[in-house]
Amino acid sequence: MQSSRTTRSSLSRRSFLGGTAALAASSMMPGRLFAAAKPNSVFGGVQIGVITYSYRSLPGSAENLLDYIVRCGINSVELMGGPAEQFARAYANSEQGRDAADPMAGFKALRKLYNDAGVNIHIVKFGNIGNPGMSDEQIDYYFEVAKALGARGITREISGAAAERLGPIADRHQIVIGFHNHTQINPATYDGPILSHGEYLGINLDIGHYVAGTNEPSLPQIEKHHDRILSLHVKDRRKNNGPNVPFGEGDTDIVPVLQYMKEHQLTFPADIELEYPIPPGSDAVREVTRCVEFCREALA
Repeated sequence: MQSSRTTRSSLSRRSFLGGTAALAASSMMPGRLFAAAKPNSVFGGVQIGVITYSYRSLPGSAENLLDYIVRCGINSVELMGGPAEQFARAYANSEQGRDAADPMAGFKALRKLYNDAGVNIHIVKFGNIGNPGMSDEQIDYYFEVAKALGARGITREISGAAAERLGPIADRHQIVIGFHNHTQINPATYDGPILSHGEYLGINLDIGHYVAGTNEPSLPQIEKHHDRILSLHVKDRRKNNGPNVPFGEGDTDIVPVLQYMKEHQLTFPADIELEYPIPPGSDAVREVTRCVEFCREALA
């Protein structure tokens, strides 16, 4: 098995660029051409998804984002909360929305829009949920939004104080709070009290930030905490707080992680987060498509 992992870890930017020429070209086609064929980014049983932050360089309405996601062939998404709330407000001001008695009607309409296109909103990101000064009513609102969208969880940054406050509320709503790391993480971060405040507190493990911040592979964290992981953020970074780079050019153990997920039938999503600089002549849709193909090849 180790030799297989070593071979797959040698996937390079050059190899997957060559293999994805047709796929990248297809990402330039209008989204309506994909209407007949629903996207599918489950490879070897592993759900590859994307966080919509990856498309921040492009127009960012919920409808725009859905078009990009489908063009990349992705069927599962971590949706930033801003576009979701913008869609819901616009829906509420529409004739259909004014006739709706359900205050969550706009979010349910957004869920239907995405589901009809073959995309599941598995997570919504509200990075300030549980911050000091936030009312219980506002926190409950965010959980109700997640339910209306069909999301399994909400992501936010690591915070011990937020974990203590959100733990009982997350348990009551049965929606997972996934704590996201940047490079402040260390190998013992999730061994501490942060997950002890509720059964529905979990981990949104950014494997690129983990490797850049600790100079260690992320796979041991997945082996140890897989039962508490809500999702991964997949990016390639170099050690010693090095830069984000195209998949295959950094130190992040992307291939071993994906193969471990395949071998152990782990079902939480591995969400691409595009953070490396977009090359001249390309765009976020093309680059995310290339990242998807890298993951597909790693799981072949």
